[in-house]
Amino acid sequence: MKLSTRIALSAAVLVPLLVVAAGLLLLPLVDADLRGHQDSRLNDRAAAVLPNVRSLLSADNRGRPKVEQNQQRKVVDSALDAGVRVASQDGTVLLAVGPQPADPTLLPAAPGGPVTVREKGEAWRVLAVRVDSGSATGTLWVVAPSAEAEAEAKTVRRRVLLVALVAAPISGLIAFGLAERATVSLRRLSRRAAELDPRAGAAAFAHGRTGTTEVDELAGAIALLLSRYDEQAARTAQALDTARSFSSAASHELRTPMMSLRTNLDVLAAHPDLPPDEHADVVRELREDHTRMLDLLTALAALARGDLVEVSAFGSVDLAELVDAAVTEAARRHPEAAVVADVPAELRVFGWDSGLRIMLANLLGNAAVHGRTADRPARITVRLRAEGASAVLTVDDAGPGIPPAEREAVFQRFHHRPGSPGSGLGLTLVAQQAALHRGSVQALAVPDGPGCRLEVRLPLPRPDAPTVELPARRDWISGR
Repeated sequence: MKLSTRIALSAAVLVPLLVVAAGLLLLPLVDADLRGHQDSRLNDRAAAVLPNVRSLLSADNRGRPKVEQNQQRKVVDSALDAGVRVASQDGTVLLAVGPQPADPTLLPAAPGGPVTVREKGEAWRVLAVRVDSGSATGTLWVVAPSAEAEAEAKTVRRRVLLVALVAAPISGLIAFGLAERATVSLRRLSRRAAELDPRAGAAAFAHGRTGTTEVDELAGAIALLLSRYDEQAARTAQALDTARSFSSAASHELRTPMMSLRTNLDVLAAHPDLPPDEHADVVRELREDHTRMLDLLTALAALARGDLVEVSAFGSVDLAELVDAAVTEAARRHPEAAVVADVPAELRVFGWDSGLRIMLANLLGNAAVHGRTADRPARITVRLRAEGASAVLTVDDAGPGIPPAEREAVFQRFHHRPGSPGSGLGLTLVAQQAALHRGSVQALAVPDGPGCRLEVRLPLPRPDAPTVELPARRDWISGR
């Protein structure tokens, strides 16, 4: 059902109900006004006949019939259209004329304000007055039928119902016309939304303000929904690309260790009686291939996490605390290496906690593996400081170093130094995390001796900085 039809039907029902409700509130007031008017007339009639009633009671008490008859005529003349009943103190009825109940016992015995009495479906308004003529006392009743007031009240009720019946179709038609006019912009918005091509996205839904708050709010909600749909579609496409890249890289890089595993397993199966030393060499190679495969898959998974991370995962992180934890873990994993750290008490950056841990673990792991020489274990020096608007982290080792021509290439995927046991993704992970944090990483020479320095610079948070966003997406697994 159309909105305008719903509004018209609602108005057609609501307006008559309001008219009836107003009538129900008005009718008691009308009844009270009519009764008050009738009571005022009764008081006026009572005041008009009261002198003659006193004379009538006095004449009756003195036994003067002619005077009594004369006073009765005067009472009747002054009462006009009202009913009058006069009784002496002993209950003798001296006069009973005009409209009044046939049963006098229905009349109020005690004087007071006007009351209503009923007899055989008829209603009467009665005013009882105590009369004192000096020589005699009695009671005067002034009576008026209530039929006229009730007829007027019924007329008001009929008119209220008539207005309610007439108001139903008229209010419905008026409401329908107004609703049709008010919903023009809403129907226009509905047609535009129905004709929208989902592939065009939020950019194709350009909405100009109509001046109708509800329509503009609905258009804004649709535009926001489309933008979120575009964002979700982009995330889904990104996740699919990352999954494809992961699958491609894994299948390519795992081919060699898988073939080596197969060869060594075939050797063990074909020669169960291998000499112990040869058998131990094959098992060692199997373990090395397994470790290489595990490291490769772990590194690829970490790269995929970095490619898919959202800005909501970022927050205020104490980089000094993370460096301390990474140094402790590196010393545990490489007990032969000497690790020295120079770290401040606290240095906060806006970062991804898990990503920074990955970066630090690979920096220290790279220094522990490549910073040793044939005759000397690795010596690693870690320093963290604030320099201007950046946090500067340096990891120095005393190894053979990196030739200047290869210092850019070491951050590329699957870059191996001859004889390296790693996956070739460690420094790629470092570069990825530095880029995600809008920082940089570079390989340098150690200023005061042989070895390599890896320097990472991350921006320090600024209170006046705008909302932080991630840099443009880069597929680190595929290298795009």
